[in-house]
Amino acid sequence: MSTIKIKNKRARFEYTFIDTFTAGIQLTGTEIKSIRMGKASIAEAYCIIDKGEIYIRNMYIEEYANGGFINHQPRRDRKLLLNRSEINKIERKLKQKGYALVPTLLFINEKGLAKLNIALAEGKKLHDKRNTIKERDDKREMARKLKGF
Repeated sequence: MSTIKIKNKRARFEYTFIDTFTAGIQLTGTEIKSIRMGKASIAEAYCIIDKGEIYIRNMYIEEYANGGFINHQPRRDRKLLLNRSEINKIERKLKQKGYALVPTLLFINEKGLAKLNIALAEGKKLHDKRNTIKERDDKREMARKLKGF
């Protein structure tokens, strides 16, 4: 069985991660089959809190090819499964200005269940993004120099 790891690469560039959580996702049968085939994206997704529950919004899961007429909607809201204490902690932090709840990694665990890593994050300013680009370029340059030896 191949491992499925769908990343949100843009999140690390746009945000500074403060705390991370691993949550289960409430899915239908055709959704989990599409994820196992790697047909999902969390690039534009974000998390919201509604009535004490956390939902992921705008996560794309392609319709399952063999789903028939009972297929799922690709961008519906999906409930995240977390402990009450974790939800309360996240809710307290999100009330502060500048914090967001960002999905970072969608994966299938060893039991075959879909899990989502979410990060409590703070938005980066423009100068922080420039520093990130500079550090990445410096790291790449160092790797090139070391490769030459």
